[in-house]
Amino acid sequence: MRDFLVTALHVVSIGVIFVGLVQVLVYLAEIILASRALIVRPPLGESSILWRRYGDLTPPVAVIAPAYNEEKSIVGSVRSLLSIQYPSLEVIVVNDGSRDGTLAKLIEAFGLERIERSFEPAIKHRPIHGLYASPRYPQLLVIDKENGRGKADAMNAGISLSRAPLICAIDADSLIEPDALMRAVRPFVDDPERTIAVGGTIRIANGCKISGGRVAEIGLPRNVLALTQIVEYLRAFLLARLAWSRMETLMIVSGAFGIFRRRAVIEVGGYDPDTVGEDLELITRLHRYNRERKRDYRIEFIPEPVCWTEAPETLEGLGKQRSRWQRGAMETLFKHGDMLFRRRYGRVGSLGLGHIFLVDLIGPPVEVLGYFIIPLAWAFGILAVDYLLAFLALIFTFGVAISVASLVLEEIELRRFPKARDLLVLAGVAILENFGYRQLSNFWRVRGMYQYFRGVKAWGDMPRLGLAG
Repeated sequence: MRDFLVTALHVVSIGVIFVGLVQVLVYLAEIILASRALIVRPPLGESSILWRRYGDLTPPVAVIAPAYNEEKSIVGSVRSLLSIQYPSLEVIVVNDGSRDGTLAKLIEAFGLERIERSFEPAIKHRPIHGLYASPRYPQLLVIDKENGRGKADAMNAGISLSRAPLICAIDADSLIEPDALMRAVRPFVDDPERTIAVGGTIRIANGCKISGGRVAEIGLPRNVLALTQIVEYLRAFLLARLAWSRMETLMIVSGAFGIFRRRAVIEVGGYDPDTVGEDLELITRLHRYNRERKRDYRIEFIPEPVCWTEAPETLEGLGKQRSRWQRGAMETLFKHGDMLFRRRYGRVGSLGLGHIFLVDLIGPPVEVLGYFIIPLAWAFGILAVDYLLAFLALIFTFGVAISVASLVLEEIELRRFPKARDLLVLAGVAILENFGYRQLSNFWRVRGMYQYFRGVKAWGDMPRLGLAG
């Protein structure tokens, strides 16, 4: 029995180490590709340059912001949307059956009046109770509808009532920078025939000074969880998504900020209301639809457009969010699993979905298993202590290097943190997150996998402080 246990531990230990080394190689490739992408196509500077180059060429955009129980931040968020600097803009706020005072706050703040507006439902969605507009803000439309148990149904309602060729999906509790749309539509102007979706950077607003629906001063939060998420978001957007975009295998455009060609979204049936990872699933379906029809298309990520969002500051709130993200990834992977490593889907099936398979399906349980197996292997004498320490040093050192590299790229190319002290604090957080936070995050993701296999569909309420300012 002992020999069998020792053999099993030996095999599993090798598997854990192999998966860890593969992830290290993936991260190394992301650093190289992201750095090269920023060198080849550096971010444009001032907004005035954008207006001179693209001001007369930009197509109309409808910004759609689903809102559910957002009374604390909805007014500030809508003011932020109305202040966007863009030639032809429509702002559509979808009140998705809120149980608080979200609609009342909107009516009071913007002088909304009930209106009639003819439209043809391009995509199925829950019934609409009423439409509201404001004489003071002619570009604003508020849709009051029955709750659809998630953001997807609200987005579908907004798409049906929108009239612009491009739609911008944004969270109602987020703040978008005034020139973000001008920066994000560049691929649609440069390559209007092929571009069907573009994503931008999401940043954490906790700790920033908010005034008039805008981030007036960038700062760092005092909450440790929020600080850690700043580093995490920088790594996810500035490295990972930029790298996968340049390989033409970008598999997610964040639901907090993304621009889509309306026609392309309608062709694939809109957002799927039966998934909690609607942003990942929609992009995967767009890839699938266009690959199967052998179309030449582009889904891009542009690092300069910035949308600010509020991060959870409690373990309970963050744990619910990460478990929900994991369930969304599992739903998409199993729904479109027949694309995986299929020649018909090219690099999207091999690299794009392959990465999700490795990082979201294999990675979390293997890492959690490694927390128990590696010490056992050492205790049984299978793994020498010097090899164990060398392996752990490699993994932790590389994790720190990845996070620090994202900070270096941010400072070189985007320079969003005006204080050197902030960068030093984030560098310290980049080191500490590998000792506790990463392990906790993996446990949350494994919990999300367990919830998926149990059939849990609930979105879950997220406690928020609000970004009203």
